[in-house]
Amino acid sequence: MLLPLIGLLVGISIAFFVPGSINPEYSVYVAIAILAALDSVLGGISANLRKKFSMIIFVTGLFGNAILSAFIIYLGEKLGLDLYVAIVVVFGTRMFQNFGFIRRFYVEKYSNLGKQLSIEELDQTNPT
Repeated sequence: MLLPLIGLLVGISIAFFVPGSINPEYSVYVAIAILAALDSVLGGISANLRKKFSMIIFVTGLFGNAILSAFIIYLGEKLGLDLYVAIVVVFGTRMFQNFGFIRRFYVEKYSNLGKQLSIEELDQTNPT
């Protein structure tokens, strides 16, 4: 679970410290690649919490999503359509679903610790 987060932090650090800029023609491709990476990272964390993480699924999903997204964007440009919007919607939906699962997992995990305390103990620690 820690490895994808480390990779994300290293990538962000490189982006901030390496000089240069992205050609505006490729900015949509880069933005979608970032969304694909974030989707894969959140999906990997979610799969790890469910005890179903597989490194091969993670890596192939990361590259597969990026390649398929780039192809769809390219096809949209050739057809004169903004197909990248569909990709943003799909990745956005999946990222929020995975984030929601991760959030619920940790909320339930830590709220169960509170349930183990007796009502009297809670009343003493949180007087109202």
